Amino acid sequence: MHVPDGFINAPVSAVTGVVAAGAVAVGLRGARRELDERTAPLAGLVAAFVFAVQMLNFPVAAGTSGHLLGGALAAILVGPYTGMLCIAVVLLMQGVLFADGGLTALGVNVLVMGVVTVVVAYALFRGLLGLLPRTRRSVTVASFVAALVSVPAAAAAFTLIYWIGGTTDIAIGKVFTAMVGVHTLIGIGEAVITALTVGAVIAVRPDLVHGARGLTAPLKLRVDGELVDAPAARPAAAPAATRSHRGLWATGLVTALVLAGFVSFYASSNPDGLEKVAADKGIDEKVEEHAAKDSPLADYGVKDVSDARISGGLAGVIGVGVTIAVGSGVFYVVARRRRTPDAPAATAHDRETV
Repeated sequence: MHVPDGFINAPVSAVTGVVAAGAVAVGLRGARRELDERTAPLAGLVAAFVFAVQMLNFPVAAGTSGHLLGGALAAILVGPYTGMLCIAVVLLMQGVLFADGGLTALGVNVLVMGVVTVVVAYALFRGLLGLLPRTRRSVTVASFVAALVSVPAAAAAFTLIYWIGGTTDIAIGKVFTAMVGVHTLIGIGEAVITALTVGAVIAVRPDLVHGARGLTAPLKLRVDGELVDAPAARPAAAPAATRSHRGLWATGLVTALVLAGFVSFYASSNPDGLEKVAADKGIDEKVEEHAAKDSPLADYGVKDVSDARISGGLAGVIGVGVTIAVGSGVFYVVARRRRTPDAPAATAHDRETV
């Protein structure tokens, strides 16, 4: 659902850019409460994984494909504020390096694919967890439903923005029906990918899933006919947890590289939901060439590499590498800024303890 240049007029694009910048600022502030130096690299990995999976268009209807938006997945794994930043990083890399999503439409894309999907998905996710039993399976089920709903919600948000600032005169009701209809089908694919990924991470490290925190009830033992809390786990398990954390990061990175570098070659070549609706309804009449169309990585291929398989694979690997580097750097700085204000108090406490 990457909106290109020319779909939305300049004034509305400027306003959405300002609103998106404000949302990113809120995300940076909120992410300080969600990140620390342990989870910052994982947030960078989530951004890279979303980038990789977005390259895998899957068929949803005759002549139409869809791809992961990723807002629900990112919000559930690393938190809503950090998740919003993950999607913003992905969209920035795609727009600047790969000519995917217009530069003047970057604000629209951040709002639609980053803010709306994250807010809708995470609000619904938390609401469902309040109704379902407090189990890991409930997290997976809630992830599925939240991801499913977030995609047509993003389509509706685009339709609203197009109604306000679209560059062609088209009956908005027809656009709304077409956008929400096809993106509901795409939402099913989004839901499957999100639920499988969240379930896989929960299976190995549930403590690293932001949306699963606080769900595990304390273990109870029956003593003299009464239930009491079991003793806490011994601290000796901490080194193993550290190794598992590094293993999860390495596994996630390898998976992202394989998806972007190899599996992406077999993705559907059909236009995605927005492209199909735009062509059918005439939204794309005033579409503009991308400012980065001459980028060496434009259209997810490496310039001057003639073999399509190698060109696309190299572009995908480069994209994953750049995204994880930029994302991890941003999140590490955010995590450090969270720690800095608390440092004097912690130092004083340490002196008193000694």
